[in-house]
Amino acid sequence: MIYDIPGGDSVEALQDVSFELGAGRLLTLLGPSGCGKTTLLNILAGFLAPTSGAVWLDDERITKPGSDRGMVFQQGALFEWLTVAENISFGPRMNKKKKAEYAPRVDELLEIVGLGGFGTKQVYELSGGMQQRVALARCLANDPDMILMDEPLGALDALTREKMQGLILNIWKETGKTIVLVTHSVEEALYLGDRLFVMAPRPGRIHKEYTLPFAEQGLTADARELKKSPEFAEKREEILNMIWEMEEQIMGTGV
Repeated sequence: MIYDIPGGDSVEALQDVSFELGAGRLLTLLGPSGCGKTTLLNILAGFLAPTSGAVWLDDERITKPGSDRGMVFQQGALFEWLTVAENISFGPRMNKKKKAEYAPRVDELLEIVGLGGFGTKQVYELSGGMQQRVALARCLANDPDMILMDEPLGALDALTREKMQGLILNIWKETGKTIVLVTHSVEEALYLGDRLFVMAPRPGRIHKEYTLPFAEQGLTADARELKKSPEFAEKREEILNMIWEMEEQIMGTGV
């Protein structure tokens, strides 16, 4: 992906990024600022067309946004003039589905994301974490094949963030959805990703790939204990050092 900028210059945001992702996998994208994580996510979403190459979901080439891909942003991007239930049912209503068709699913999703009884509440009455739960439920209401998440937990406090990590893991396991999640947190990328790409900047490319056991383990193990385990700590330090070295090269300071 090459961006043209004023003055005739250009920036190569992504170079030779190529991979296959099996259905039902949870891929986390991690790397220093400017490594193209969000650009890659926007290409998968169909918001951007790559300068060269192509992206396929099953047998369909991605050329534009579609209901087979759902997006969860860092901020909930909810409609504040609608209730919680109306936000969740927005997609089905736009697809001309009748209330009798989507209402039971909305109630089910409210329970799944821990917001049972909140359907009639206004969005502005909810905390940031609760709003992100609504955003996730709204995404699931469209029953996409793939869920794309751009720093979905970045604006939350530490405790809420950890609870939401557990929710994402449970939804991943229960629904079997394919998830691609961008994060700046090494710990979060390790905990949530059963597959992890560390991306290098300028131009963005996949620097190293990991296949990890922690997402599966996190479905049954205590999150705090898992994150304190020697195996987790070893991988965390390895990746932190890797990204730190990249940041030093970007800054050119060596300190």
